[in-house]
Amino acid sequence: MPQKLDRAQVVDTALRLLNEVGLEGLTLRRIATELDVKAPALYWHFANKQALLDELATEMLRRLIADSEPPGDDTPWQEQLALTCRALRRALLGYRDGAKVFSGTRLTDAGHGERLEGQLRAFVRAGFDLDGAVEAYFTAYTFTVGFVIEEQAVQPMPGERSPGYDPADRAAALGPDLPLSAAAGPGLFTDYDHRFERGLAIVTAGVEALRTA
Repeated sequence: MPQKLDRAQVVDTALRLLNEVGLEGLTLRRIATELDVKAPALYWHFANKQALLDELATEMLRRLIADSEPPGDDTPWQEQLALTCRALRRALLGYRDGAKVFSGTRLTDAGHGERLEGQLRAFVRAGFDLDGAVEAYFTAYTFTVGFVIEEQAVQPMPGERSPGYDPADRAAALGPDLPLSAAAGPGLFTDYDHRFERGLAIVTAGVEALRTA
């Protein structure tokens, strides 16, 4: 081995390969080949693929935090929640299968804690108890990750579109007996920016409605 392999080098290579081959094609063996080492060399840093995915998700979050300013302490909770969800969506869209990688992973450090603390403080300042604040945050977070999983199924990367999601083809396949379903294609598989903002508004309005009910 020409030089000692470090954890950050493995992660950088894995994220680059993720954009080329996607989550399914991202294997420890493929990463080892790219680094010109034997696969066992990677097990010194990551016991298995899940451990690697946990670190990839954490690195995505580190980069998100480094690339975005935290909301001010006087930012209303609605605006702060929207900023958080938009930043997360942008970060996940930066990688092929980014949302799938991020979903269900265990973060490997507490670097996200300061941002989370700020978000929860915004809720508490507005009169939420801690349980209500956590519920609101978790609902918006899962909406964002789930939305991007569906978005990337159709548009894996900017400029790409998966086969089978053309609204006109879908309408033709459903036929005239299902007119509403046939006409729903554009609303399901296009204009993701608009649909994300609408969904985020629905989540925010729901949080507000339940808080004041």
